[in-house]
Amino acid sequence: MNIAIPVTSDGQVEPRWGRAPRVAVATLDAGQISDWVVHHVGWDVAHDEGTEGSHHARIVRFLRENAVEAVVVDHMGQGMAHTLDKMGIPVLPARSADAREAVRQALVTP
Repeated sequence: MNIAIPVTSDGQVEPRWGRAPRVAVATLDAGQISDWVVHHVGWDVAHDEGTEGSHHARIVRFLRENAVEAVVVDHMGQGMAHTLDKMGIPVLPARSADAREAVRQALVTP
């Protein structure tokens, strides 16, 4: 299972999904993080370039290319949340400031 989470350069949860400069994709195997890849997505810059629809399409493309099955976030706009809902990708709350711990907690905390 692949889970995406916006991250800061020091491994904390980036507070804004759609304006994140980087997103980590955690691969889980038997409930444990087996791989952690940080992608420099540049959504902080791209957010204000073009339309909201083109920005959402960019994010959707990233999610599909990385076979993301869930997203852990601190904040997400309503439009993006609706898009992920239509894709069948659950949005889980970040319950820790540490990104890896937030992924772990999102999987075990209802």
